[in-house]
Amino acid sequence: MESVWQDDWHLARAYLAWQAELGATDAICDAPVNRCDLPAKLTKPSAPPPAAQAAPVAAEPQVDPVAQAQAMAQAAGDLDALQAAMGAYEHCELKRGARNLVFCDGQPGARVMIVGEAPGREEDRVGKPFVGEAGQMLDRMFAAIGMGRDTPDPARAIYITNVLPWRPPQNRDPSTEERAMMRPFVLRHIELAAPDILILMGRVSAGTVLERDVRITKERGEWARVLGRPTIPMLHPAYLLRNPAAKREAWADLLSLQAKLRELT
Repeated sequence: MESVWQDDWHLARAYLAWQAELGATDAICDAPVNRCDLPAKLTKPSAPPPAAQAAPVAAEPQVDPVAQAQAMAQAAGDLDALQAAMGAYEHCELKRGARNLVFCDGQPGARVMIVGEAPGREEDRVGKPFVGEAGQMLDRMFAAIGMGRDTPDPARAIYITNVLPWRPPQNRDPSTEERAMMRPFVLRHIELAAPDILILMGRVSAGTVLERDVRITKERGEWARVLGRPTIPMLHPAYLLRNPAAKREAWADLLSLQAKLRELT
């Protein structure tokens, strides 16, 4: 019969199907197997080797971005060193998406220092503050009282910087964290530039330097003191472009600035 199955595959397959129809489920050997018998000795599965105990990983020390900014800013002995320190500061994510670090423009040693808010698209491209449409408005404002960033005479020159040296995406307002991180650099910038008078241009600048919420439309023109020098908040030129009627208040602030310069002289 075995030789017949070997010669006729179809016959063997039919016989196997017949066995399955009869209920056969297992193939058996020539000798019977008692499946109820236990093996003579059960082998206990060996336990896996104990995992090597990982060495404790030391937690990385927490870095305070503001404290590090303060240390780096205070270590800067001049404006060039301060610019280098700001370029080496790694905790502000705005740096990752900016083209340039926008540090300053105008004349170091000028009697008047302006602190703006943050670079815009044109400022990020050029690497200088206030070079876009708002910057052109600012130049016209100060030209009206005989001052400018390109004037070589320190008595009539202005020196300009921003709270943030890097452009926020889509020109959004700087966050509270970003302003807190950069404030030590701004204060050190004021100390090193040593102007006679400080102008805080806009709500963000005034709130950051004065370290409180500022309603710029209410507090503009009100003199304060920062680092021992007269300080005046003013409306940002971008605000004046959107609200031309506010130019009257801006002109009043410029006249107040002019009077303060004469008083200090």
